[in-house]
Amino acid sequence: MTGVLSVITCLDDTAGERLIHEIGSADHDIVARVGSAHDLIDVLRGCAVDGVVVSATRRHLTLEVLAEADEAGVRIVAVAGDDAERRYALSLGLFEVVDARGPWSDIEVLLRGGIAVSLGAPAQRGAGTVIAVWGPAGAPGRTTVAIQLASELAFRGRTVALVDADTYGGAVAPSLGMLDESPSFAAACRLASRDSLTLAELERIASRYTSPRSEFWILSGIGRASRWPELGADRVTSVLSTCRQWVDYVVVDTGFNLETDEEIASDMFAPRRNAATLAALRQADHVVAVGAADPIGLSRFLRAHVDLLEQVETAQISVVINRLRASSVGSNAQHQVQQTLRRFGGLDDAVFVPLDVPGVDAAVLSGKTIHDAAPRSPVRAAIAHLVDIDILPPSSRGTSRKEVRRAARQGQKAGPLQTLRARRLG
Repeated sequence: MTGVLSVITCLDDTAGERLIHEIGSADHDIVARVGSAHDLIDVLRGCAVDGVVVSATRRHLTLEVLAEADEAGVRIVAVAGDDAERRYALSLGLFEVVDARGPWSDIEVLLRGGIAVSLGAPAQRGAGTVIAVWGPAGAPGRTTVAIQLASELAFRGRTVALVDADTYGGAVAPSLGMLDESPSFAAACRLASRDSLTLAELERIASRYTSPRSEFWILSGIGRASRWPELGADRVTSVLSTCRQWVDYVVVDTGFNLETDEEIASDMFAPRRNAATLAALRQADHVVAVGAADPIGLSRFLRAHVDLLEQVETAQISVVINRLRASSVGSNAQHQVQQTLRRFGGLDDAVFVPLDVPGVDAAVLSGKTIHDAAPRSPVRAAIAHLVDIDILPPSSRGTSRKEVRRAARQGQKAGPLQTLRARRLG
């Protein structure tokens, strides 16, 4: 975007007059000056502009303003007078925030397309692999499995992005001890809706988990479930497509609900709460389906697994049965669950993840992956084995298998690990 900019201002008195003067001095056009979010929405609906400059306060900036700007394809830059206002803008998923005392030139850079982030020399690479982690209602451990998958893939030298696409409340950022103030996946979806999502923008808005053992990117999820309309199907599809060009593996933590609910919706074009989950599953090259190893969890999993098969477009589905223990299913727990899966679901050779309360609790308490907090955990051994045998292509396993065998020996008290791709029998 070059030349004269047409802008709308919605500013408080603190920075308003100075910025308006600087905009005029730079020979840009101020199409309208408004004083509230309500008035700003009305103006956005009635005219075409290049950008909006708005104070980062509840009076001037709301989710409705962001939604209207997204609909109009208009970039917004927020002006923050203090840390509280900056945090407020970030909590809405708006990352284009400048200091209210800064010059107009800082705002202009963002309105013209953002600050370039160096990504190094462009690499010649194929599209990355999308892995969707899904599980039915009842908290079977989707997020725990997704985080460990990302960690193990990164440990093996792959570039990884962990995406939290759960529209019922994201848990990735809190699990890793990150402030969940700025849902970067929602921000990526907003950028995608106006064709502004680039690799540079992804690196700018994403968080980074860093440890001596593994590093990976995180696009954090919405903390308030009421924000689900921001994660539309088209937006999610676009973000995942861009992420494929960014990293080797995109691990997506999805929601549980697979209902499409078109039959009961009066507006066929209205957003669907489960659209993000369904879009992620349909984009996935590999689906990891997680169930809980207890009678209720298995019942829920087997019923929902039928619905899953109707939604996914890949034959690569791995079944993970989490929190395996004799106290919930009887002696010889692994055999008991295997028989149940085979008899009622036609599923064979699932991955069994033992219950390890101390290891998982240590990870949550420290805000780390299990790999970092409890490297000898049998949970880590099981997920590492899944990654090495079922996720990574055969040509790239090499030394990874040695590392997995070492992890398996450390967690041998969990019993034998059976890890082949879950498949339909018959």
